[in-house]
Amino acid sequence: MKEDVQPKKRKLIEYANGPSLQEINGTVEVPKGKGFWRTLLAYSGPGALVAVGYMDPGNWSTSITGGQNFGYLLMSIILISSLIAMLLQNMAAKLGIVTQMDLAQAIRARTSKSLGIVLWIMTELAIMATDIAEVIGAAIALYLLFGIPLVIDVFITVFDVLLLLLLTRIGFRKIEAIVVALIMVILFVFAYQVALSNPDWLGVLKGLVPSAGTIAAHPTVNGMTPLSGALGIIGATVMPHNLYLHSAISQTRKIDHDDEAQVAQSVRFSQWDSNIQLSVAFVVNSLLLIMGVAVFKSGAVKDPSFFGLYQALSDTSVLSNGILIAVAKSGALSVLFAVALLASGQNSTITGTLTGQVIMEGYIHMRMPLWARRLVTRLISVIPVLVCVWMTRNLPPVAEHEALNDLMNNSQVFLAFALPFSMLPLLLMTDSKAEMGKRFKNSTWVKVCGWVSVIGLTFLNMLNLPDAFAGFVSPSMENEAHIGAYVAIVLIMLLLAWCLYDMYKGNQELIASGMARDELIASGQSTAEMVKQERAAETAEDKRNKEEKR
Repeated sequence: MKEDVQPKKRKLIEYANGPSLQEINGTVEVPKGKGFWRTLLAYSGPGALVAVGYMDPGNWSTSITGGQNFGYLLMSIILISSLIAMLLQNMAAKLGIVTQMDLAQAIRARTSKSLGIVLWIMTELAIMATDIAEVIGAAIALYLLFGIPLVIDVFITVFDVLLLLLLTRIGFRKIEAIVVALIMVILFVFAYQVALSNPDWLGVLKGLVPSAGTIAAHPTVNGMTPLSGALGIIGATVMPHNLYLHSAISQTRKIDHDDEAQVAQSVRFSQWDSNIQLSVAFVVNSLLLIMGVAVFKSGAVKDPSFFGLYQALSDTSVLSNGILIAVAKSGALSVLFAVALLASGQNSTITGTLTGQVIMEGYIHMRMPLWARRLVTRLISVIPVLVCVWMTRNLPPVAEHEALNDLMNNSQVFLAFALPFSMLPLLLMTDSKAEMGKRFKNSTWVKVCGWVSVIGLTFLNMLNLPDAFAGFVSPSMENEAHIGAYVAIVLIMLLLAWCLYDMYKGNQELIASGMARDELIASGQSTAEMVKQERAAETAEDKRNKEEKR
């Protein structure tokens, strides 16, 4: 008699040490022997999910405010940030495709377990900080569109987990299509508004050329200097979670990893996809800055928050163009702005949740259902937003709006902590012949540009920390905040030294063990077998650690 086999009941939290995002890893078929455009279409999608992080609500505020305060001066900062982003994202995609490990898995495989836990906590905080901006953006969009009280709007954002549940059932390719569609909505809205405003295109082109005034400490306009505006744009542009995400979702295409030609093709088209999508993100951020210059009369908008921008788009007294004024009377400009803001928040929901799963599995080998993970992180993220709304409920509207805007901007401080710990290991591993093989390791010019970018971004983020810390306290405690920031910088440097030492030691052990990629290929061992060996070694290490604790 045949026994009934009961399906294995899945636990809420499970051990995970397999392929990155296992449910979607290698699930998207790609054509073989087809033309450039058809192949590119098959690889298009992951770049869009990554580009979302470069046009989230945090970018909106910095770009629009920077444009209103300093005209087209900061256009060059958006361009430089976008080029650096392309460089780093290409490295992340290449790492995932060649090593078959995402960034978190690769770092964990080369460092100690204790450091892995520290880096996991730090990256989780950075993701939650990003989530705060998404909560604020989505809640404000709901308030502007439907007039629902802000407190209720904040709670409504928790239920975007239901959207995520739906998306997990329709397939990864459809998720990519939805994200692209939402990006097109954002692009259309701002292209339409900028086209109506008839900006000074010669001034735009001049702004793309860097100048000394771009990073000057004066003049101060509405509490912002060109330097602080530039740091704000840079801080809102390059975010650590995008590097983790790209190294994971670049593995969704189904290829034969033992065929070096297929691996090379996958790297090539993934980079094409990334560069195209990030170019769209550059256009969107440029349109935001241009809108800040051309749509509004200089200095006319005193409320820099999303509330103020929404109201300004329907207030004909602050608009600078006759056509804009005519359209604004219909309310179309402000409604389109709110729709784009809501689309931006929902896009970030999808990517933030996937990234959270990547770092949890990679660093601490734990897996949760996506809906459960989203629910936990979103509930934590809404707490500071609810506290801010509650504490400012009796203040004038402008003060409440500024408080939410400050919370959104200051929450990004954790990104400055986490960014070096994703950029530097990424650069070290993609520079390594032992990790990548001779064919796929970074070329000389990529290595030079990479190191200049990583050191420059790390320095600028650290430079901005004292002011970021001061944003959390009252003016009377500014000195104490600066001291705290300098202590934090020292701790970051020490932790970074620990990370670099572990990474160097791990790379030396890889070389000594004879497991370098080129040696494996020469011996006839497949790269898939190499990855299995590394994961088996990690599993054995985890078992030994558990036995020692017992």
